Amino acid sequence: MITQKKQLLFEKQAEIVKAIAHPLRIAIVDFLKDGEQCVCDIAEHVGSERSNVSRHLSVMVNAGVLEYRKKGLKVIYKLKTPCILDFFSCITACLKQRAKENEKLLKSL
Repeated sequence: MITQKKQLLFEKQAEIVKAIAHPLRIAIVDFLKDGEQCVCDIAEHVGSERSNVSRHLSVMVNAGVLEYRKKGLKVIYKLKTPCILDFFSCITACLKQRAKENEKLLKSL
């Protein structure tokens, strides 16, 4: 039986996963792995309008994935917990494993 505390933990974990579950947001997280960046540089890197990028950044800030500070007129973002990158490394490992399994399946046909 799942306890109430454990259920709450699962719900909070799901909120974070939902907040990063978009290709543009994953690209943003990847870009921020090397350190903080202003929204203008993030938008240019991911090839999207600044207003669209700002909306995605806001979702991740609200989920606790990113944090920001203001520097004059610029807004600078960074990963709040860089260990989120470990999650993406794990996903990449899962994708590689799945590709190997699919390759084996295709060879057996």
